[in-house]
Amino acid sequence: MKHAKLGDLDVSRIGLGAMGMSTAYIGPGDDVESIRTIHRALDLGVTFLDTAEVYGPYVNEELVGRALKGHRDDVVLATKFGLISHTGRDGADSSPASIRTAVEGSLRRLGTDRIDLYYQHRVDPRTPIEDTIGALAELVAAGKIRHIGLSEAGVSTIRRAHAVHPVTALQSEYSLWTRDPEPAVLPVLRELGIGFVPYSPLGRGFLTGQIRSVGEIDDADFRRSNPRFSAENFERNLRSADEVGAVAAEVGATPAQVALAWLLAKGDDIAPIPGTKRVARVEENAAADQVTLSPAQLDRLDRIPPAAGDHHNEEQMRMIER
Repeated sequence: MKHAKLGDLDVSRIGLGAMGMSTAYIGPGDDVESIRTIHRALDLGVTFLDTAEVYGPYVNEELVGRALKGHRDDVVLATKFGLISHTGRDGADSSPASIRTAVEGSLRRLGTDRIDLYYQHRVDPRTPIEDTIGALAELVAAGKIRHIGLSEAGVSTIRRAHAVHPVTALQSEYSLWTRDPEPAVLPVLRELGIGFVPYSPLGRGFLTGQIRSVGEIDDADFRRSNPRFSAENFERNLRSADEVGAVAAEVGATPAQVALAWLLAKGDDIAPIPGTKRVARVEENAAADQVTLSPAQLDRLDRIPPAAGDHHNEEQMRMIER
């Protein structure tokens, strides 16, 4: 597995998102298989694991903590705070008091004495970003976290945060059908030396080509509330998945591997975190590290039209800085 640099943090250039092991996607959780998946990822050279206190809530961090017993020094461990208030406030809470409580809970559940990359999960409009980053800088000084991250932050917030303390990485949605970061955010990250961590790099499974109709998605699956999976948008978006599949056939790879290889070709400061709870899928995703796309194939993928529909539902979109 090749590696990427997020600021000065070295990570495998393909990571593993653990969210779906505990929440969001339909299907019973299987902790035994999930732990096997994490261990297999480590065997394959995946050193970058991502979770958050809100996944579950809490149970995903506990699961990751159990999986990493005896392996803690082999991984770059990332988690997130800010969508759960620990001060009794409604909504997102990145106040210093809430952060100080949140980090102790995450450390306990993860069974570790430090978090390698600690993200603000969403920008809190009621807490100045300078106050949030100041509290995180204190945690860096105390050795409880090593690096500071942001998620779905806009250009102004990124600049203001980085002026207080170096920000190591931004985690936001980025994929063949979510190109929002390209015009403004990616150039600023590169100007400031901040790495980029794309979540949902496979379009929540859509770009794999495995989902061919809305009816295949259970009513309890969170994708049912996603505009891109709505009946009116689904058929139009199938064209994107079919184009990825066509390139995959040329390359001799799977559509998932092509979607990840396209992201990896965007720079050595990008480390996507495809999520899975199955050993076979983590093996497939990790193998994308060996897929090389020609300039013509990259150009063909670049020309895939934007997806129909927003990439989150209305409530979630309100938490994203544009």
